[in-house]
Amino acid sequence: MIRISLIVLSILTSCFKDETVSGQTGDEALWLLSTMNEAPVTTRITIAFPEEGKIAGQAPCNRYFGNQTAPLPWFEVKGLGSTKMACPELELETQYFTLLQKMTTAEIAGNTLVLATDTGNTLVFNKK
Repeated sequence: MIRISLIVLSILTSCFKDETVSGQTGDEALWLLSTMNEAPVTTRITIAFPEEGKIAGQAPCNRYFGNQTAPLPWFEVKGLGSTKMACPELELETQYFTLLQKMTTAEIAGNTLVLATDTGNTLVFNKK
């Protein structure tokens, strides 16, 4: 009986696909921020989805990490944390973190990832 239960459990868990951004982009994908609210970004800012429900990246000054478990097309960052180094681009980093935490939707089209809010804020990334 235990053996049958394990087989059924294995089959059921294999049917549930990761429906978050990480499930659509792959663990190895690295995305480079190209625009923030339609303004070009020339400083290197990245985001990645290293495993189901997780985000990680490099902001201008610090590495960051957090959780994102909402299924597409929804997007919600929780538990955002980062290292605490200072640099000349700290204001840009603060703006990025503030916007990232406000994002509510995600759309992936080819090599482009668009995070957006209902009020028109956007973060546009290109696959690196």
